[in-house]
Amino acid sequence: MSTAKGPATFADDGSSVIERAIETESVKHNNLETLYEIDRTVDRIVNGNYKRIALQFPDELLADATAVSSILQQKTGKSFFILADTSYGSCCVDEVAAEHCNADLIVHYGRSCLSPTSHLPVLYVFGQQSVDIDHCIKEFETLFPDKNTPVIVMCDVEYSYDVEDTLKEADGSCGSSKPRLITTEELSAEKTKGGRYYTLPKDLPIESCSIFFVGSESLTLTNILMVHNKCQLYTYDPKTKEARKETVQVNRMLMKRYVLVQKAKDANTIGIVVGTLGVASYMNIIEHIKKLVSISGRKSYLFVMGKLNVAKMANFMEVDCYVLVACPENSLIDSKEFYRPIVTPFELEIALAKSKEWTGDYITDFSKLLPSLRTDDFTYDKEDEDGSSDEEEHFSLITGQYKTRPRRNNSIDLDTPLTSKLTDLTLRSKDTSISMLLNSTAGEYLKNRSYRGLEPNIGQDEAGSVQEGRSGIARGYADEKDL
Repeated sequence: MSTAKGPATFADDGSSVIERAIETESVKHNNLETLYEIDRTVDRIVNGNYKRIALQFPDELLADATAVSSILQQKTGKSFFILADTSYGSCCVDEVAAEHCNADLIVHYGRSCLSPTSHLPVLYVFGQQSVDIDHCIKEFETLFPDKNTPVIVMCDVEYSYDVEDTLKEADGSCGSSKPRLITTEELSAEKTKGGRYYTLPKDLPIESCSIFFVGSESLTLTNILMVHNKCQLYTYDPKTKEARKETVQVNRMLMKRYVLVQKAKDANTIGIVVGTLGVASYMNIIEHIKKLVSISGRKSYLFVMGKLNVAKMANFMEVDCYVLVACPENSLIDSKEFYRPIVTPFELEIALAKSKEWTGDYITDFSKLLPSLRTDDFTYDKEDEDGSSDEEEHFSLITGQYKTRPRRNNSIDLDTPLTSKLTDLTLRSKDTSISMLLNSTAGEYLKNRSYRGLEPNIGQDEAGSVQEGRSGIARGYADEKDL
């Protein structure tokens, strides 16, 4: 059963990456020319006239990095750089590290989320994991005895080349409709939807189709389960040769995400966590989120902290909820170990926008939200802008109480540093004036803290006279006697 958990790098302090022992015997291969598609890579490098190429390897393939680089060097005479230990998920292209070595092409090896990149061209080499085609077809026919059943065949990218052969072999047992073959080239990022590309007849809704997924349990499968939660999903694991109908309780997974949406709705301070620096449009979605949070009357802070872990996130107790901007496969973080909930941009949109409701449809790819993320969804009455009407309240399903919606304060410039305003107001009152006059979530949190820092006590202490300080260096000041 697949669960919506984040990658291991999101659950520890990062030391496991250094301490982890890589089993080189299990990943070292003899036929490197075929596994790493050397000929196709050489053709791409030569035809594109690329000079500096970055080779990005995941940990499980790192043992072959030196050999692959040497082969490519001998065949092309170009400069190659090996990238490993990415700042975020290994499924994403590490454009930042590639730009540090001035690369003009990235070759990404292993599993990939196929998220579009921003600047550099990318060549994907997924690897060629073997599939027992005859056994797979037999299990497929057992799961779908009715030949007229519409089935969408999906696969993990490392099995894409064998799935083509599987579809060809199954052509005679799939009714009169000829299967549409998806080649590796068609799995390019520009043509994908959630990492998968398919076409359906106009009169056939996606809800009427079953999905047959070839691959092991992974974040890819979890992503497909969440996005296609209205479809019946079957899986075939080539490693165990086991086929089954997924009995994972998708509804329970959606209910857990719905609870996180309600917590985000109650939050006054939102932390925007950057979980990728290579996916295209990540800056656009961050700017949209900042605007939506501000218009909704809440406060936002931007965090760029690399690999996430509980210890890092616990340093910011003022933040009520985090929104993670990451690729589709790394967005679903099981935040039960964290002190604050972590939601996706889609979930935050539902929490903040009045016009959005929870329907069960789920989006993990934040690029699909950009056309709908408009500030028009956050309209306030004129009475609210003038501050003459009562603050709107909503019933919190988390606390079971009514919660006042934060309102914008038009009389305060949000670009002005908050510290100076707090200082001015603190001099006037030490109690509730901080939150009432400033009307900010930071002031409210400061008011409720037991320790607020040193009191300035301006005008209460007698001013002292100016005295000459010590001179010299630490090992011997001028007024110290020589020993």
